[in-house]
Amino acid sequence: MNASVFDLKDITVEYGGRRVLELDELSVREGEVLVVLGPNGAGKSTLLRLLNLLEAPGSGQIAYRGQAVRFPAPLALRREITTVFQHPILLKRSTWDNVVFGLRLRGQRPDGSLTTLVRQLDLEKLVHTPAERLSGGEAQRVALARALAIRPRVLLLDEPSANLDPYSAGLVEQMVLGLRSERNTTIVLVTHNVFQARRLGDRVVMLMGGRIVEAAEVDRFFESPLDPRTAAFVRGELVY
Repeated sequence: MNASVFDLKDITVEYGGRRVLELDELSVREGEVLVVLGPNGAGKSTLLRLLNLLEAPGSGQIAYRGQAVRFPAPLALRREITTVFQHPILLKRSTWDNVVFGLRLRGQRPDGSLTTLVRQLDLEKLVHTPAERLSGGEAQRVALARALAIRPRVLLLDEPSANLDPYSAGLVEQMVLGLRSERNTTIVLVTHNVFQARRLGDRVVMLMGGRIVEAAEVDRFFESPLDPRTAAFVRGELVY
């Protein structure tokens, strides 16, 4: 079994006096694709914010690569982790300026690998296009390219293909699979799409009401879920 990248223990998060996340224990393994499923309001986005180390839990401990994280987390550590959101925010500049933005912040110059990345995400013809003229699928691919340009050790994806056309969604999924096999990138993927979860995931965690109701290897999760709420969600039934 691969070593853990994240270990969360006795985690709670509250907003306005309401507890939105309560995790007894959760680990994310090196080089895996961990899929997080659950209905709206289950705590999925809150979990991603914790893993991005930009927000401290109300209580409990987060360890990154075996070391307890003290908040505010050091910049060097946070730079190993990046998030691509469902609705990306792009600079009002060209596609290329957006893609290289993170590199420039770090004082790095783009190399040939970035050209390859742009080609893989079918952005070659858009490098001079202003971001405000991009379609939703194009903007999402630009946001993914910007995240991958810095070669993060951990990639957090929040509904990365929701509302995208099939072509753009397929490019995103191909990139996720490539990152796992070629770079050994650790990926946490939040999605509502159970078919996508099965295609991409190594393990799946089901969140409801801020708590984990089931966590298992992908085949066992979908073929023989232990919790009836998980079984209902996998069948496409509404779960509250």
